Amino acid sequence: MVKELNIREVTQELERESLSSYAALSAETAGRDTPEEECPIRTPYQRDRDKIIHCNAFRRLMYKTQVFLFPQGDHYRTRLTHTLEVNQIARTVGRGLRLNEDLIEAIAMGHDLGHTPFGHAGEYALREASPIWFVHSQQSVRVVEKLERDGRGLNLTREVRNGILCHSDKAPWADTLEGRVVRWADKIAYINHDIEDAIRGGILQEGDLPWETKVGLGQTKSQRITTLVTSLIQNSGEDVQMDEETFRLYKMLQDFLFEAVYKNPVAKGEEGKAKAIIGQLYQWFVAHPDHLPPEYETIREEEGIERAAVDYIAGMSDRFCIATFEDIFVPRPWSK
Repeated sequence: MVKELNIREVTQELERESLSSYAALSAETAGRDTPEEECPIRTPYQRDRDKIIHCNAFRRLMYKTQVFLFPQGDHYRTRLTHTLEVNQIARTVGRGLRLNEDLIEAIAMGHDLGHTPFGHAGEYALREASPIWFVHSQQSVRVVEKLERDGRGLNLTREVRNGILCHSDKAPWADTLEGRVVRWADKIAYINHDIEDAIRGGILQEGDLPWETKVGLGQTKSQRITTLVTSLIQNSGEDVQMDEETFRLYKMLQDFLFEAVYKNPVAKGEEGKAKAIIGQLYQWFVAHPDHLPPEYETIREEEGIERAAVDYIAGMSDRFCIATFEDIFVPRPWSK
C-alpha cells in the first residue's frame, strides 16, 4: 500500500519539481540544534517564519527606530515596517529566481530582531559603553538562539540563522542564495524608504537626488525598486548580483544618502541624547544588577552582568527605553 503524503511532504515534493537547482530545499535542511518532530503541514522554513513572527522580539520592532528617532508622524518607517518591506522585495526577487520563498521570508522577518532602540545610534552607544563589541546582526542570532522563550531560544534551522547573521555588509555572504537575496533586499529597501522618509521630514527634496540616478534608476521609489530588482533577477545564477552599471548607480545613491541624510545634523540632531540615555542605563544596570528582570539572571550568572545588561537594553523599544530612563533618573513630582 502506497503511503499518502501529508501536506508538508506534498509541499516539499513541489519544491523539488519547481525550484531552481540553486535553491535550498526544506527537505534537505541542515537541521536544528535540538531535533523536533516534523509538522505535518508546514516545512521547517515555514515553521521558522512562524516562530519568528510570534516571538516577543518581533513585536517590539513596531516601536524601534528605523532612521528618524522616535518619530511622531504616522507614516515614518519603524524597524517593523522596514522588515516587512525587506520581506516583500526579497520574495519578489526569490520568486523571479525560483528560490525558496519560505526560507527567504524566515530570514527577512528575523534579520533585525537584535536591533537596539534608537536604530544604529543605540548600537554604537552599547558598543562604546560596554566591553562587548555589539553588532546587531550577531545580536539577532543571539535573540533566536538564547534570549527568546526564557532562554531556550526558537531552535531555528541553521540556514535561517546563517541568513540572519550574514545580512549585514561587514559579514560574509550567506551560505544560501536565499540569504544573499535578503541581504540585497535590505539594501534596496532602506535606500528607497529612507529617501521617502527624508523627503517627508523636510531633510531632502526630490530634486536633490543625483541626476544620473534619476535617469538610470528611475524618478520614483517604485521605478527605482523595479530597476534594482530586475537587475538582480536578470544577472543572478550561481550567485546573486546586479549588473555593473546598475550597481554603480545604486552606490552613487547610497553615498549621496550617507552625506545628505545619515550624517545630516538636522536628521541626526537627537542621536547624542539617545546615546547618552543608553550609556547611562548600561552603567546603572551594571551597578545595580538586582534590578534586571528575573529572566536575565541566568545570563548574569553564566556570562556576566555586562552581557546581561547589554541584552536587556538592546531588547528595549524606543519608548520603553525612555520610560525606563525617566523612572530611574528623572525626579517624580512630590505628592502627598
